[in-house]
Amino acid sequence: MRAWIGRDVPTLKALTSRNFRMVIGSKPATILDSKSWIEAAGTRFLCKSYRFGDVYARSHGNMVIFAGQMEIEARVAGEDWSGQLWVTDLWRKSRVRRRWQLVERLLSRPEASPELPAAIRSLQLWR
Repeated sequence: MRAWIGRDVPTLKALTSRNFRMVIGSKPATILDSKSWIEAAGTRFLCKSYRFGDVYARSHGNMVIFAGQMEIEARVAGEDWSGQLWVTDLWRKSRVRRRWQLVERLLSRPEASPELPAAIRSLQLWR
């Protein structure tokens, strides 16, 4: 996120895998590949600030899932895209250099209904 804010293209390249995909939960959903994301993050998909709320992370061997609520101040192709987002990342440890790289990022607007979390919790069997 700091590399995105700083438009630090070399760091963005190092942090994202060559087969990286960003899926944006719009209607219709849109996808950016690694080259498109890196170019856009330095010029037309700009993040000014962010703050994470609740976060969730889980390790699966050489992969980690990270998800969280995020307040973002951003612009896409000159249009304001600030507000609440839900971000889900899939990170993988590379085999050769053993460094973490971002493989997938999904961005979407969170559900606005305040009743939904309680309804979903009522489905949990482990209570």
